[in-house]
Amino acid sequence: MQLTRAGISSRCGGSGNDLLLLLHGLGATGAVWNRLLPLVEASWPGSWAVPDLRGHGRSVAEPPYGYAMHAADVAGLAVEAGAARVTVLGHSFGGVVGAVLAGGWYGVEVTRVVAVGVKIDWTDDEVTRARSLAARPRQVFPTAAEAADRHLRLAGLSGLVAPDDPVALAGVQEVDGGFAPALDPRAFAAVGPPVETVLSRAVAPLRLAAGAADPMVGLEAMRRVDPDAVLVEGAGHNAHWEAPDAVWSLLVG
Repeated sequence: MQLTRAGISSRCGGSGNDLLLLLHGLGATGAVWNRLLPLVEASWPGSWAVPDLRGHGRSVAEPPYGYAMHAADVAGLAVEAGAARVTVLGHSFGGVVGAVLAGGWYGVEVTRVVAVGVKIDWTDDEVTRARSLAARPRQVFPTAAEAADRHLRLAGLSGLVAPDDPVALAGVQEVDGGFAPALDPRAFAAVGPPVETVLSRAVAPLRLAAGAADPMVGLEAMRRVDPDAVLVEGAGHNAHWEAPDAVWSLLVG
């Protein structure tokens, strides 16, 4: 694991000036890319980095947590890695962060963004619920297994990942009094800005995709932003976990 000057923890590999960033969704950690990472290691021609976003996993847990701050964090990672060009594969919230990074404001050349499972349409009630999560105190559990189960629910991975899987345990921290999800609840305060507007400001090519069974986003909504948006068959919201080969083909196919 490497740590940037801003406190962003990441796994890194490969070599070269072309950096691939794998950005996880809200509530998750970089470990959700574990099933796709072997494909990266086998075929990506440059370097790669899998960060834990601010407030998640092993990264710094300090606000602000808006899209712009996350984009600045990963831009800093790219600069410190000496990258000349950046490609982004992002899931859900991470896809939005990638689009912000591709807006041209961070001094980093982004060649392409592939964003999977980005929720475009939010109701007022959904935004209110997300912000209420941001105001809640961190939950502490007596066992790591209970904290892992909570982490999986926050990350939308319940039923896909076992609580004793390394992906689940990567989202757990030992704290005073027990164990807690490795997530600052205040990170949910990032929800609110209109996602369609944010995505439309990307100046690099942006490809949207979602699992065909994703309850959070459909083809019609995605095609308002990307007329060539596609569905990934056999997958729900976490297509990068459920169908890693299909997701990887979106980037290299």
